[in-house]
Amino acid sequence: MKRRDFIQTSALAIAGSAIVFPALSAATPKLPVGIQLYTLRDVIMKDPKGVVKMLADLGYKDLETYGYGDGKLFGMPSKEFSDYVKSLGMRITSGHYGLGKAGVGPMGSIRNGWESAVVDAKEAGQEYMVLAYLTKEERASMDSYKGICDEVNKAAEVCKKYGVRMNYHNHDFEFEKFDGEVAYDMMLKRLDPKLVDMELDLYWTIFAGVNPVDLFAKHPGRFVQWHVKDMDKTDNKKNAISGTGSIDFKSLMKSAKQSGLKHWYMEYDNHPVSSTESVKESIGYLKTL
Repeated sequence: MKRRDFIQTSALAIAGSAIVFPALSAATPKLPVGIQLYTLRDVIMKDPKGVVKMLADLGYKDLETYGYGDGKLFGMPSKEFSDYVKSLGMRITSGHYGLGKAGVGPMGSIRNGWESAVVDAKEAGQEYMVLAYLTKEERASMDSYKGICDEVNKAAEVCKKYGVRMNYHNHDFEFEKFDGEVAYDMMLKRLDPKLVDMELDLYWTIFAGVNPVDLFAKHPGRFVQWHVKDMDKTDNKKNAISGTGSIDFKSLMKSAKQSGLKHWYMEYDNHPVSSTESVKESIGYLKTL
């Protein structure tokens, strides 16, 4: 199926009504409210400490970083940033990273200076390091996906040496088919479960027309981290303020035990209002989860 047809079919399947999921387990773990800092990408580089302090004051507890390179986060040495986070009673539990290119660009991608990134992640107290995104070229074929899975497995071996766990974060494109096989299904088989877990982006999974609960049932314990962002009820390409959109996160949270959930992070890819107002308006609902 062509990508254009795939997206159109998926969008029609989920538009126009609330998305509700059956409760598979009444035992919902009590987890802190987390946030992927990419949500605040338009302001965090201007005042990283001020932004983090705002999040602490609002009640966010777990942080997932992005943009690590050359030993720095948000223009600060990684240790300085993580120490400041800890001083506010928060913690960095996870971080997003790219494949990169060997010998090109900042050190700290899977293909360029990976071990240095792992060392800094461990020092920061991170439990997880996540491959966050694949470019169009990197996901051009099933063979491309397979090769990347092999690279991720090798990167995960380095993580294991330092007591950090590797994750893969999805968007919608992983659910496309190549010769009848869904790329994400192949990834779940090829990524070594002894080394690599999945960070499931609930929004993008649902956007692709896939029920997260079905994934949890087929691969219990594999989805240790989630991204929680709501879907606008009238335009599924837009994010909504948490709790006002079409995704029933409270029902999904009842499947957390089967999923294997350890941490979850609110995120916005696009903002219904400003980024800072979005995180302020979301926190009340997020605390109810």
